[in-house]
Amino acid sequence: MTTSDTEVVIIGGGAAGVAAAQRLRNAQVECLLVEARLRLGGRAWTNTDDPATPIDLGCGWLHSADRNPWCEIAEAQGRSIDKTPPPWTRRSVPIGFPISEQTAFFEALEKFHERLDASAQGEADVPVATFLEPRGRWNELINAVSTYASGAELDRVSARDLSRYDNSGVNWRVVEGYGTVIAAHGDALPVALGCPVRLIDHSARRLRVETEAGTISAGAAIVTVPSSVLAEEKLRFTPALSEKIQAAAGLPLGLADKMFLSLADADEFQKESRLFGRTDRTGTGVYHFRPFGRPQIEAYFGGRLAAELEAGGGAAFLDFATAELVGLLGSNFARRVKLLHVHPWGNDPFSRGSYSSALPGKADCRALLATPVDDRLFFAGEACSSNDYSTAHGAYLTGVAAADLAIAARHGIRS
Repeated sequence: MTTSDTEVVIIGGGAAGVAAAQRLRNAQVECLLVEARLRLGGRAWTNTDDPATPIDLGCGWLHSADRNPWCEIAEAQGRSIDKTPPPWTRRSVPIGFPISEQTAFFEALEKFHERLDASAQGEADVPVATFLEPRGRWNELINAVSTYASGAELDRVSARDLSRYDNSGVNWRVVEGYGTVIAAHGDALPVALGCPVRLIDHSARRLRVETEAGTISAGAAIVTVPSSVLAEEKLRFTPALSEKIQAAAGLPLGLADKMFLSLADADEFQKESRLFGRTDRTGTGVYHFRPFGRPQIEAYFGGRLAAELEAGGGAAFLDFATAELVGLLGSNFARRVKLLHVHPWGNDPFSRGSYSSALPGKADCRALLATPVDDRLFFAGEACSSNDYSTAHGAYLTGVAAADLAIAARHGIRS
C-alpha cells in the first residue's frame, strides 16, 4: 500500500476494530481495517504451535458469558464452549492454605467489596485501597487478587470506576481459543496487516492517515488502539487532541501476564484447581492447574510483580513460579514443569499493557475518551467502555457503537 482511499478507516485490529469493521461492512460502508501486527486479534491471541492444545496468551475467559456477543459468534463459527466453572468460584478445593483460613479470606474479601460498593460513588473518587480493613490479615492477598483482575494494585485503581464494572458472574471459555474466534471474525474484511499508523491529520475535509506503508485518505476514522498507545502518543493527531491524550493517560493499561507450564504426572492434581503462591504478600502468582483437563499449569502474575518479571524475560517468570511452587509442593516439583509460553504484554509495542483501569479521580475519563471529534474521529476499545472495560466483549460493544455513529454521521453528510 502506497496510497489508498476509503470511506472509513479503522485503526487497530483487535476486538473493537474487528467488530467495527464488520458492522460497517454489513451496512455496505466502504472501509479498511489497518493493523500494526501481522495478525488480527490485538490483545486476544491464541497460540496454536500445538494445534491440539491452543493456548490463549491474551484474554481467555468469556466474562459475562450470558450476554457476551462473542459467545454467539463463537457458536456460529462452530467452536466448542466450555462451561466449567472457573477455579476462582470453587471454594471446596485446595488453594494453597487451610480450609479454615480460606473461609476467613473469602469473608474478608466479601466485606471489602461491601464497603466498596456502599461508598464508591461518593463525592470523592478515592483509591480502592481506601476500603481495605486497617491492618487486615488478608489485605496483601486481596491486593494480589486486584493485580490479576485490574492489572494494578489497589492504590492505583479508582473506586468509582471499579464499582461501575458490570459482571454477570457467568464465565465460560472457548476450547479452540478466544483469540481464534476474534481473529476469525475478521476473515472476510478488507485488512492491511503489518501497517502501524503514526499520524492522523484531520485539518482538511478529508482525513490523511499516515502509516509505515503509505498514506490513506478517508472520510472518517475509528481509532481502537489501546489507551496506553494514545497516552504515549505513539499515534499522533494534527491538530493535536490534548483532551484525548489526557483521558487516555487516566486509563493506563495495567499488567496481567500469563505463563503456561507443562506438567508431568498431572493426574495427581484435580482438574481446574488453583493455588496461590503466597498468602502474605501482594507480589505473588496464582496457579491454575490442569485447565481444560490438560497437563499444564496456567500461571498469572499482575501489577508491579509482572513488570519486574518482564524486565527479566521468560527465565524470570519461570524462576519465580518454580520457587513458589516448590515452596508449596516440595523441591522435587521443579523437575515436573517446563516453560511452554509467556507473553510480556507490557513490552509489546502495540499494546503496552494488558487492560485498562482508571486511576483514582479518573473514572470519567472513559466517557471522555469515547466522545467523537467533529463527527469524523470516533474512538472504541475496552478503555472506552464504562461498564465492561478490560474485556473483549466491552471492546466489541464499543466498536459496534462507534461504527453506528460513523454510519449515522456519513448519512448526515450525504443528506
